Amino acid sequence: MNTIRSLLISLVLFSSAAISAGPLTPGLVVAISDGDTITLLTDDKRQLKIRLVGIDTPEKKQAFGTKARDHLASRIFKHDVEVDLRKQDQYGRHLGVIYIGGVDINQSMIQDGYAWFYKHYAKEQPKEEALRYAKAEADARSKQRGLWADPNPVPPWEFRKAAKEEARAAKAASSYRF
Repeated sequence: MNTIRSLLISLVLFSSAAISAGPLTPGLVVAISDGDTITLLTDDKRQLKIRLVGIDTPEKKQAFGTKARDHLASRIFKHDVEVDLRKQDQYGRHLGVIYIGGVDINQSMIQDGYAWFYKHYAKEQPKEEALRYAKAEADARSKQRGLWADPNPVPPWEFRKAAKEEARAAKAASSYRF
């Protein structure tokens, strides 16, 4: 009996579809901005910009940026989903986990090789969720799925930092007069 109970508890704790901490917000996905940002039309007709929490996908101008966006669209665009809303970021976007049919889409993006687990913010996630996301990334890397087929994938946070530095250097160079 204890073995069965332990098995059931393990299944609940480590299933790929996480149990939400709060009520889920249902809605229709009406836009995909990029691989980790969507627009949700809620049942009460509000539009919410949702940033998928715990993941970071390549930027649009980066290798695999368009593929990440297209992959996310193939999974959820024009589909009814549920969102576990966590908080709002400094840009006014809602941070959340997207579920369709009980499947954690954020985790799927990592598992399919179209996103990095965003370790920098792992402390803001439930520990079990962060562990699942880390495991999903390790699995995608080892199987060379998606962006992991690239011999040297550049994390989006490094790509953004380099782009800012280039823009700063270009601005400084253009302000220099002979």
